[in-house]
Amino acid sequence: MSVDLTVVVPAYNEERRLGPTLAALRDHLDLTYRGAWELIVVDDGSTDATAEIAAEASAADPRVLLVRSDRNRGKGHALRLGVLASYGRRVLVTDADLAAPIEELDHLDKALTDGHAAAIGSRARPGATIGAHQHRLRELLGRTGNFLIRTVAVPGIRDTQCGFKLFDGDRAREAFAASRLHGWGIDVEILQYFRRSGWPVAEVPVRWSHQEGSKVRPLDYVKVLAELTLLKARAVRRADVLVALLFLALSFLLFSGRWTGPAHRYFPDSMQDQNQWEWFFAVTADNIRHLNNPLFTTLQNAPDGVNLMANTVMLGLSVPLAPVTWLLGPAAALNVAMTGGLALTAVTWYRLIRGRLVPHRGAAATGAALAAFAPPMVSHANAHPNFIVLFMIPLIIDRALRLCEGTRVVRDGVVLGLFTTYQIFLGEEPLLLAALGMLLFAVAYAAVRRDVARAAWRPLARGLAIALAVTIPLVAFPLYWQFFGPQSYKSVLHGDNAGNSPLAFLSFAERSLAGSDATADHLAMNPTEENAFYGWPLVALAFAIVVRLWERTVVKALAFTVLAAALLSLGPKFRIPLTDTVLPGPWAALSGLPLFESVIESRVAMVCAPALGMLLALALARLLSAPRRTHQYAGLAAVAVALLPILPAPLKAVDRAEVPPFIAQGTWRTYLGAGETLVPVPIPDAGNAEGLHWQTTADLDFRIPGGYFNGPWGPDRIGIYGPSPTNTSNLLRDVRSSGRVPEVTPAWRDAVRRDLTSWNAGLLVLAPQRNDGQLRATVDALVGRPGKWVGGVWIWDLHRGS
Repeated sequence: MSVDLTVVVPAYNEERRLGPTLAALRDHLDLTYRGAWELIVVDDGSTDATAEIAAEASAADPRVLLVRSDRNRGKGHALRLGVLASYGRRVLVTDADLAAPIEELDHLDKALTDGHAAAIGSRARPGATIGAHQHRLRELLGRTGNFLIRTVAVPGIRDTQCGFKLFDGDRAREAFAASRLHGWGIDVEILQYFRRSGWPVAEVPVRWSHQEGSKVRPLDYVKVLAELTLLKARAVRRADVLVALLFLALSFLLFSGRWTGPAHRYFPDSMQDQNQWEWFFAVTADNIRHLNNPLFTTLQNAPDGVNLMANTVMLGLSVPLAPVTWLLGPAAALNVAMTGGLALTAVTWYRLIRGRLVPHRGAAATGAALAAFAPPMVSHANAHPNFIVLFMIPLIIDRALRLCEGTRVVRDGVVLGLFTTYQIFLGEEPLLLAALGMLLFAVAYAAVRRDVARAAWRPLARGLAIALAVTIPLVAFPLYWQFFGPQSYKSVLHGDNAGNSPLAFLSFAERSLAGSDATADHLAMNPTEENAFYGWPLVALAFAIVVRLWERTVVKALAFTVLAAALLSLGPKFRIPLTDTVLPGPWAALSGLPLFESVIESRVAMVCAPALGMLLALALARLLSAPRRTHQYAGLAAVAVALLPILPAPLKAVDRAEVPPFIAQGTWRTYLGAGETLVPVPIPDAGNAEGLHWQTTADLDFRIPGGYFNGPWGPDRIGIYGPSPTNTSNLLRDVRSSGRVPEVTPAWRDAVRRDLTSWNAGLLVLAPQRNDGQLRATVDALVGRPGKWVGGVWIWDLHRGS
């Protein structure tokens, strides 16, 4: 006999209300339901008389069936047993407490008649009525949990956990057969299955009343989230996991020279940047430990201090990694941030390329590897985590593309705003360059596909406005502090022309397989700024890909993005190679604009890396689907020839300079009074920042003048690297670089005394270094007495008069 409706009731220790519930269901179905029906009670391992009550009902009416579980496994397991035992053309699942009365079935039934595959009762839709409310705290916790569940798993559905749902029978049996969860999370798992299958789901407002003795507890929402997390982890394909592990292995190999001893190994190509970044992580952890302002400190540049928000301290990483800093030290925390962040960046590029461009995992992985491990990224891996930890950029791009689709503008706009906010606390300059790259791509795509642009611009504009409305309140105060707070500055001086040479794009970076120091040195500012260096084989391959796939709009847009970014990176003016001809560059139009005035223009070439990676992924996907093996082999050989020369070698690492025992063993504490500064000789600056390493070794327990940071200089507050010059800092720096002891006059002594007083200096410390004899003689003459050798350093105790 065919069954029109199956009602499934999961029951666990429901002896007090199961009998009246079954009677109410049978009476309603007999009176109002025209078709044949069956009622399945699933006993989920009850320890009371639940099973006996259901068995008595089954004996009285053969349309009532009892399904028993050997033990209590959860609502999800019970529902799965019941639905898979059903024969109904439609299947209703309802809780044993009938919080939503069976009379509401008519509303759900109408939704299925109108063409939906499922209709779920909702307490959150307009038109729903609540007869008896839960306790206010319980209701608040439930709403919060429901919000988190639907945000994470099924956006758009307001009430996933109402236990009153009607399904198309065949589709319900397919979905429940594929389900894996045993607990409360099965509701969400089934709704996700319906969505993935493209089966429409209606959310129908119903009457609902809280029933005493409900088995649902507020903490069950947390369990649902845990179940969904586990479900999502199970859904990850092994191939995707292998790709992620490959990226992690590549990242670890790149940084392997420092992992052998994080606290004792140094990347010489970082110059002083490793000292600076370790200090950034240390000072953030220290500020959190002592509940200090995370946007400012006077540990450097005493007494004026450092505006940390105006420096790239990466609060988005240094704050969550503070426990690692406390336990293992700032060097280990920096290693974790750079190694894990670079691998995660490759993973998110892989996710974007595979989700938006090519389904082939191998092609997407190769393109993502180029995007994350291109020569410019490897160059910045020496010293600049803010330019390699870019895992938010692909997520921001994907969310902007979703806005163009216009399906969930409000939700996607809010998420984009939150993503953008977080990226601001990872790095503002990379966000600016990413926005520039996205704008170049959008302009090119819109020029080719005006129909797409016309359809996309309204939801995109609305979504961007929503994103701004979310972002601005969250970052308003930090950005105010950055641009107008103590020690803020206007722009950073980095030279008149820091653009790339056109030859740099055809050359190989120093750490590339085919690169060398001699080739790269004269084409880049320093080893951390080799921002082009893609190599002529890759440039030739990219040209061939564009020609071969020119019919595709996305290829045209990516090609324009690469070319435009490369041209902008040449700077406001550039010289044609092998000639004396200097031409104006397109960057001149942007160089004077706010924000852009502080950008090192050669870094714009980094925009080319993900665009080239996407072109490569498109070509590989096309190539791997070619019908002829000979074409595949030839194409793969061309790709190998282009990529092998730019494969990165592990970054160079050396044993770092030992911190003098005077600092490392804490001897300095017996000489320095409260609030006084320890003055390294010469004064720390961007070219000599070992004093920052001393501070981190001493747990930031003393302050120093000078340092390595971005701060203001002069009445115009122009940004410079390091402290504003003083008589003392200039004098000692000149002695160190020249090796000449100057004539120390009374005027010099007075000038140095004023500086020491302004710094509240208590101790001068000179460690062994180049020209340390001349430095010691100079300080002896300035202080008026010889220094004292203590713990591997020369010291001058200023409490004894100077």
